[in-house]
Parts: sequence; structure tokens; C-alpha cells
Amino acid sequence: MLLITSYANAEDFIRFDIDKQRADKALIVFAQKANQTIIFSFDLAKQYQANSLKGYYPVNSGLKNLLHGSGLIAVVNTSGQLSIQVDSHNKRDTTMKHKSIHAALVPILLGAASQAALAQETVQVQEEDVEKIAIIGSRVAGRSADDLPVPVDILSAEALANTGQTEVGRMLQAIAPSFNFSSSSISDGTDALRPATLRGLGPDQTLVLINGRRRHQASLIHINTSVGRGTAGTDMNAIPAASIKRIEVLRDGAAAQYGSDAIAGVINIVLNDASEGGKVAVSYGEYSEGDGETTNVDISKGFALGDNGYLNTTLNFRDRGFTDRSGLHGSCQFSGCTDLANGNSLLGDPREATASRSTFRIGDADSSQVGVTINTGYEIADGELYGFLTYSKRDNESAAFFRHNNNNGGNAPLQDGDATIPAGFLPKINTDIKDMSYNFGYQTEFADGSNLDLSYTYGKNNIDYVTSNTINSSYANSLRYESTLTADEIRAAIPRQASAYGLELSLQTLNIDYTQDFDLFSLAMGAEIRTDEFKVTAGDEYSYRDYDTNADGTSKYADDRSAGTQGFGGTAPMQEVDETRDVISFYADAETEIVEDVIVSGAVRYDDYQGFGDSTNFKLAANWSITDSIAIRGAMSTGFRAPSMQQLYTDNISTQFQTDPNNPGSDQIAVQVGTFRNDSNLAKAIGIPELKEEEATNFSLGTVINITDEINLTIDWYSIDIDDRIVLSNSLGQGLSPALDAALIASGAGAGQFFLNGADTKTTGIDIIATWNTELLGGDFNLTAAANFTETDVVNIYTPANSALGGIDPSEVFSDQAISIIEEWQPQDRISLNGLYTIGDLSINLAFNRYGEYTVTDGGKQTYGAEVLTDLRINYQVTESLSFNVGGNNIFDVYPDENTIGNSRSGTIEDADGNIIVSSPGVFTYSRRSAPFGFNGAFYYAGAEFKF
Repeated sequence: MLLITSYANAEDFIRFDIDKQRADKALIVFAQKANQTIIFSFDLAKQYQANSLKGYYPVNSGLKNLLHGSGLIAVVNTSGQLSIQVDSHNKRDTTMKHKSIHAALVPILLGAASQAALAQETVQVQEEDVEKIAIIGSRVAGRSADDLPVPVDILSAEALANTGQTEVGRMLQAIAPSFNFSSSSISDGTDALRPATLRGLGPDQTLVLINGRRRHQASLIHINTSVGRGTAGTDMNAIPAASIKRIEVLRDGAAAQYGSDAIAGVINIVLNDASEGGKVAVSYGEYSEGDGETTNVDISKGFALGDNGYLNTTLNFRDRGFTDRSGLHGSCQFSGCTDLANGNSLLGDPREATASRSTFRIGDADSSQVGVTINTGYEIADGELYGFLTYSKRDNESAAFFRHNNNNGGNAPLQDGDATIPAGFLPKINTDIKDMSYNFGYQTEFADGSNLDLSYTYGKNNIDYVTSNTINSSYANSLRYESTLTADEIRAAIPRQASAYGLELSLQTLNIDYTQDFDLFSLAMGAEIRTDEFKVTAGDEYSYRDYDTNADGTSKYADDRSAGTQGFGGTAPMQEVDETRDVISFYADAETEIVEDVIVSGAVRYDDYQGFGDSTNFKLAANWSITDSIAIRGAMSTGFRAPSMQQLYTDNISTQFQTDPNNPGSDQIAVQVGTFRNDSNLAKAIGIPELKEEEATNFSLGTVINITDEINLTIDWYSIDIDDRIVLSNSLGQGLSPALDAALIASGAGAGQFFLNGADTKTTGIDIIATWNTELLGGDFNLTAAANFTETDVVNIYTPANSALGGIDPSEVFSDQAISIIEEWQPQDRISLNGLYTIGDLSINLAFNRYGEYTVTDGGKQTYGAEVLTDLRINYQVTESLSFNVGGNNIFDVYPDENTIGNSRSGTIEDADGNIIVSSPGVFTYSRRSAPFGFNGAFYYAGAEFKF
């Protein structure tokens, strides 16, 4: 099997001068000249003769001409990767049925020595001197993606770049239909760090790896009402796309192989390892509305470390302006409006007539990121020292709810009777995200062919919040009563920003892995020691303090105002967190070909978590090649997900805007909602139990069909049952339980929410991927059709017995909205059709992405219809080094259905003569809760790339 992942674009014309010779040698020369990573079987290729190849060819065409009539063919498999297979139509190969799947996959990693070798007529490479690699999903070096018993997509750097996106999350969403990267707005930290999901499950139910090593999560937990509510995932955009060699997506439960979180699957990001060459790429784009201006700059370079090593570096700068698709502010901003008989309002304060009606900012956050990645390896003794470093810093600014003049709680009136900020104010949430990780290790191969790998990985994610353009209304109120300052002096003196709080999550991992191939089977075993640490640091006193309240909790004044900074309140020192958790794991993984063409693998893993105990999980999987063209694969496994550190220890009070359940059509109202950790005194007082792990059972069954040499099809069905799923309860107000009432009053929160093992879910679905690769009108044409159909049902909800919640109906604790988020807020189907046509120096990538229906509950319930987005990218290779590209995402300017539920600031205002000043259904033109492809419209861009 031959896998090619490009350092140069596949459409580049390259001059080849290859003599007719044995196929294995010819492929090595081809790889060196094309500056590609080529993986193939020496045992298989050396039995064939390749053609001579002289002249200028693109990579795909050159490879096909090199192998034409040889008995080997170049095709593209289901993951979009170029591969070498035996030509099943060649008579001499009828006895070599699927021989390629049993041979070792061998990559040729080009370094400085390769350039000198190009001057030689032939290149000699010994098989024992060449590294073997394994694809995620199997620890046996040598399996291709089609030969694995579970589905694995291998997405090349070229495929990622052809999406035209600049964020890794959006790139994956465009070409992996089982992956979703939902947008929401006015959802606090979620605006800056979006939830990424696989197969419709939660962000924390997908394990992310970098070069096969566990990646740390983000310190943020999604508390507001959005996809992934109550979960903490991984920041997919912290890794610059230009540093990625390929992404491997394992679409199957893999907790028995890789540990907690791998219920939905595993995403492995493989970093560039080229030891020479580099590029500078720049692009600029903006939305058709004229906002969201995005500049992206990539600089990457590979360096040879003598003859035995490499160091590959990438620097990325990405700057994106905010977008705004808000509607008009239709309700009264000043006091004195009179309700008319027809339901409209008659202005009272004359300022109402001239007040700005564009008061909200609803869309993507303003964002600027710098990222650096270093990946290195050096052969020493009988092994290799290796490591990587990643660092990114992203500054974001998003908006909260506008506080208008007569919002007395959030915009306190002063002694002159006017509000603290007379024209109102829009609070901004400034988020500073720093993400870093490093890894170093040593792997060696012994004389018997066994391998030992010892590595250490450290990762940390920091998020610091500053609330700006805000006030602490209770502070303004206290100055009104206790100071001698005039109203205008108070306005001048009141602070307008404050540090809210900081989050930090770190992960240390020590791994030891041992693998060996025996005559009858391959064995892998290992151990892992992890330490998780989670910290919350307090903000400025001004960000959280209630200046209206006495030490005993009684009110100082007759008219209390809201405490803390409006828009995003702070965390007090008593809510600071510094917690650690140790995890020890052991695993064993075996794979064998029990009879010809039947590969069986099994895995067992034991994890011991400080805090809740241990978990043992199993997996059994198989792949049966029935004929040259048809294979069946399937797997069954158990899995688990440990409670995240954020779920265990998050404890804060925040302002959430919610629809009044007794008046679904009304404007959303502000509620102070406390999120209480399960080991807190409050939680213990009402009997909330500590969290335990989620438990999962996975089944999958699929087929791989090579219809012709040019057409390939895979179909995979899956079923995932999750028991004791950790969910965030509804915001529980007073009146449900006397014990809960007393606890809320003592906390100062109007409502409380808790993390509970409270739901059992069942997810079923099917993935379909088909590829067709052919020559068309003198060029190469690659077409990929992919689809995912997923349905998740909450089959059971329950409250903890023997607690203050035990006697409450579960539907009160887990509302229709909470259930809807799990079941309906992500599209139940995703279909994409992607075509890449290359002719000469020109390549055209055209993609159609269909996002299926999804339903949002937000006061009412609304189903948003399916939409098809069209992406186009055109690249022209001016010289061997310089290329230009232009394109657009969603070029036909498609938007989701307009929003009819959960709106805010709606209304019609008239003057005394009946003239309408403003009439608006609300500021949320599109659902702020869930938008699978956003609601920004068409994005157009242009770019250039120079290789050296």
C-alpha cells in the first residue's frame, strides 16, 4: 500500500527522469523527486517492473504513468489518499489476493542526504533502515486504512487546504461529515472556543491526539445554552493548519485502546516532518456583508539535522474581524413608553425617537491568533529521539446583552434620575487564550524486531477573562447613597472594566509502549501515568462584589441593583480552585490473521482514577477480505469517560438570559444562575452525589467495496449506548424543594444548576463514503461523496435518590431544552460532494455540503431546514515555486432559516402621530443557540503561496 501526503501540491508539474527498473526502486526515486512521503510494501513492489518516466508531470499523472501496465495501479482510497494496489485485472496477480495488506508499510522521509542522492541514477535503500508507521486504530505498523476492522479517514494537508478555510475545526467540518463544529453567539467563552463533536455526541466524548499522544482539553466548560452544554472539549483551532501533515479520524469507540473520552472516536493530528523545503503563504478574505475580514499568514520550513534528523517549524498569524447579523432593537430603551391597544408602544422619553436601534453584536467574535509548532526527530544509537512543541495565543472579543437605559438592575439610576450610562452600553467579553504543549521521547528497535517507546507529554490551556465597557451596577448604586459625588462625577469615576477570572487546565502524561510482531500475531502493551490539574483564579473585587449587601446578607438599600460586572461577572476568592487528579493505566492490544484474509484484533485496558475508582474495558474487531473487491469489518467494545476536572470543580455564578417558561413568547430575562460543584457544602447539604464515570457500549459493522479500479465505496453502521451520561441540570429556581430553596437563598443565586449522572442515551447512525478517480479531458478528476446519518435519543432521565432533587420530577431537573440539546441541536444528516480537477497548472476544487435539519428548543421549538452550501477554490501554478488561489465558501450566500423563537428586544414603537419609529421581531435574526454552518453568509478570499 502506498500513501502519499503532500509537501508540494499534487497539481504541481515536476520534472522526472526515472529509468525503467524494479518498482520498489522506481517508487523511491519518484518520492525523492516529488518531495513526498511515500508508504509502500517492499515485499510487494519488488516483484514488479515500473516504466521509465521522463518529462514534466503532476504527481498523480506521473505515478499512473510510472506504473502503467506493471501490474500495480495508483488509486485513491476511501479516505482520499493516493495508494498503490495490485491490479486485480492482471492475470498474473490472481494468486496475490490482497497480498498488499499483509506487507509492511514503509515511508521514505526525505532529508538533506536525499538531495545528493538525486544526482545518482539509482538509490539504494535497505528495508531494515526504513521506519515503519502505524495508522491510528491499530498499533501494528503496516495496516492501510481499508484493512483496519474500524473506519479511519486519513485527511491530507492538501485536502485540508482545498477547503479554503483557515481554522482546523472548519476544515474538518467541510471534509468529514461525521464531524460538527457548531456556532453560537452571546454564549460567553463558547463564542471564543467552539465545541467540536463527532457522530453527534459531546465534545468531551472524542479523544484528540497529537502525533499519537493524548492532547489536553481546554480549560473552558460550556455552561451557557449551546451544543455541548456541560462539557469541556479540545481547542481544535490551537494547532496551525499549516503545521499539519495529515489528520486521522478513527470513527469508532476506542476507550479500550486509548482510554477515557474515546467513546465517539479519536482524532489524531500528525505534524509535518519534512527535513527540507518550506513555504510562505498569505490569504485575505471577507464576508459579502463587508465584515469578518480575515488575514492569514503561514511560514513553514524544514531543516535537516545532519544526516540523521529533521526539525520542522511553522509560524501562523491569523486575524479575523467580528461579524454582526443582529436585528433591530424594537423594545423601549427609555422609561415612559405607553402600551397601546394594538400591542405597540408609544414613546415617552424624546430620546427614544433617536436612540440607536443597532445595539447588539451577534456573530463571530473578533479574534487574533499567533501559533508556533516545532516537530523534530533525530536518530541516535539504535533508535530515535523525537519531540514536538506547540504554542498559540488567541485574543478574542465578543459581546453580551445590551444594557439599555431603563434596565434598572444592570444600569442603575443615579440621583439625577437618569441611568448610570444614559445611552446604555454593550458589555464586551475579552478572552485571552494561551495554549501550549511539548513532548519528548525515545523509541528503539531491538534485534528481534520488537520496539520500545518511552515518552513524556505536557500540555496546558489558560483562559483569562476581562469584561470591558461594563459597570458594576451595585457599586454605582452604593456611590449614589454613600458618597457626596454628583451623578456626573459618579459617571466619570466608575470603573468600566475588570478582570473577571482565570481558568487553567494542565495534563502531564508519561507513556511506555512495547510492540512486537510474532509469526502468528502482533502484540502491543503499555502503561500510562497521568496527572490532571485544574485551577480557577479570582478576578478583581469589582467584578464580583455586591456593594448593596451587608455582611449578613441583608440589603443596605431599598432598591438593590445587580452585583458584579454586567455581561460577564467575576469569581470571588472563595470560589478559587486548585485540584489535581492522578490516573494510572495499563493496556494490551493484539492483532492476528487467524486464517487467510481474516484479521482479528482485541484490546483490554485498565484505568485507575483517583477520586472515583477503576474501569476495565474491552474491544474485539475483525476485517474479512471476502474477495479481491469486498471486505467486511466490524467491532464491539465497551468504553467509559471519566468526569472531567471542569465538571468536578466548576463553581461560579453567572448571568444567563432565559425565556420565561410561563411566558414563552416574551423577551428573555436575566437570571443569576449558580453552578455548584458536587463536593461543595451546598451540594452536600441537599444530598447531590459525587460524579462517576459514563459507561458506553459500541457496536459497528461495515463493508469496503472496490467496485472498479477507480471507484471505491465504504458503508459503516454504528450503535453507541451510553449509561450514566454526565449532564448539566436545568437552572433550578425556588419552589421545587424546601432544602434547595434554603441553599439558593444562602448562596445569593436566583437559581442553581448541578452536574449529575442523569441520562442514558442511544446513538445510531451510518457513514457512507464513495470515491471515483479517473482521467477526464486530459486532466485528473477525483470525486468524493460522503454522508453521515446520526440519531441520538435520550432513553432515560433520572434524579439522584435520597437528595433534595430526588422528589422532583426529572422533567423539572432536565428540561425539554436540556434533552433537545442532546437529541436535536446538531444536524441528523450531513452529505458532501467534493470534486478536484487538475489539468496542467490549473486545479479546481468544487464542493457541495448539505447540512440536514436540526431542531432548537428555546422557549418554543423550531426546526431549521436543510441547506446546501457551495465552496469553490481555484489554484494556478505560475512557476514551480509560486501559485495563486481565489475562492469562496458558501458562494451563493446561503443563510439558515430566520429565527422565530427565543427572541429578545422585539416590539414596535410609534410616535404621537402614529408614525412607526421602529418595528422588529427581535435582535436574534438567526438562532444564537445553534448554527451548524454559522449565519454569516458568503465568504470570498484570495491568496498566494511561495515554496522554497
